[in-house]
Parts: sequence; C-alpha cells; structure tokens
Amino acid sequence: MQAYLRNSRAGLSLPKLVFLHGNVSVGCCEMDKTEGLVGKPCKKCNQPYKTVPLLYPILKKNYAANLFISEQWLLLKRSFKNAFMITIFGYSGPKADQEAIAAMKDAWGISGQRSMEQTAFIIRPGQKEDEIHQAWDAFIHSHHYEIYEDFYDSWIAKHPRRTGEAYINQYLDAQFIEDNPIPKEEDFQNLWKWFEQFKDAETRMPPRA
Repeated sequence: MQAYLRNSRAGLSLPKLVFLHGNVSVGCCEMDKTEGLVGKPCKKCNQPYKTVPLLYPILKKNYAANLFISEQWLLLKRSFKNAFMITIFGYSGPKADQEAIAAMKDAWGISGQRSMEQTAFIIRPGQKEDEIHQAWDAFIHSHHYEIYEDFYDSWIAKHPRRTGEAYINQYLDAQFIEDNPIPKEEDFQNLWKWFEQFKDAETRMPPRA
C-alpha cells in the first residue's frame, strides 16, 4: 500500500490492488460498501474507514465472514475469469490454503478451455520446472507458459503497460516488435519520467465496457 501511494504521485493510472487476507493500512465502510485508508473519511458518509480483519496462514479460513474480504475475493475471481495473461511471483502456491486454491481454479476454469492464455512464473534461481507444474498445473495449457529467474527477463518487464497487446502483436498477428524494457538502474523520479511515454495513448483509450 505504501508503494502504491508513493507511485500515485507520478500521475499514471495504477493497477487495482486486492487484499485477499486483509491489510493493516486499508479499511472499509460496511454501510456504503467502500474502501480506503484506515482513518480517512468514507467517500459517501464521511465516517472514518475502519480496520478489516487479517486472515493468517491456517488450513481453514472463512473468507465469507467479512464483507471486505469476500468482496476482495470476488474481484480476484472476476479478474482471473477475464484474464488473458497472468504472472505469478513464486512457484509453490498457497499449499496450506485449500480454499484459495479452489477459488482461483474455479475462476480460471479448465486449462484446456484457456488454450490461448499465457501464464508466466518468476521464481528463485534453482527452482525446478516440474515443481511449478505440480503446483500450478490447473493454470497451464500445454506449452503456454514461461519461467523466469529474473523479473527483467519477463514479458511484463520487457513490455510494461502493453504486455498483452505486445504478446498478441508478436505471436498471434506476426507483427514482430522490439522490446521496450523497464530501465534497471533508475530511481523513482526517473522511472516516472520514463513511464510518461505511455500516458498520451492511455488517456486517449476508450473506457472499457
């Protein structure tokens, strides 16, 4: 959340965050079904946002017991259902959380029906490919996956903010393109300036249906 707030100064559109197990900085207003920083006023009733429960890594969790947590899971499921590409940091998966695994599998659907989707994994050096398959087989269709030991080698780092568009151009439409990688050694201020190259196109894009 702190990183999100720091980067909001750049004037770029930022991704939607979901907190599947709660967050100490994020609260909710159950009456108006809104969320925001703990202690800040609700956008509708002006009452301060209240803290939400934290779910710890135990075998059985009750995601539906709290309005905020259940809404976060609904957002995740909707995003998985509509996703063309997903990138997973870490290979093992939530082994102790069977409810989380079931929810993600249900939203993703049968891998054979996601024949064009692409899954990427960013792992620690030395992790084995068969371990990734064992943990995430439900999200992999055939050869439609990639494994990276370095984030900067990944497709999302080589084509930031245009990841899916670049992939479709390259591999489906055969419009071969050059990489546009994120600079490795820049500070935040220079990175924000670098990302400004995308702002004009993004502000002119029609809203999503």
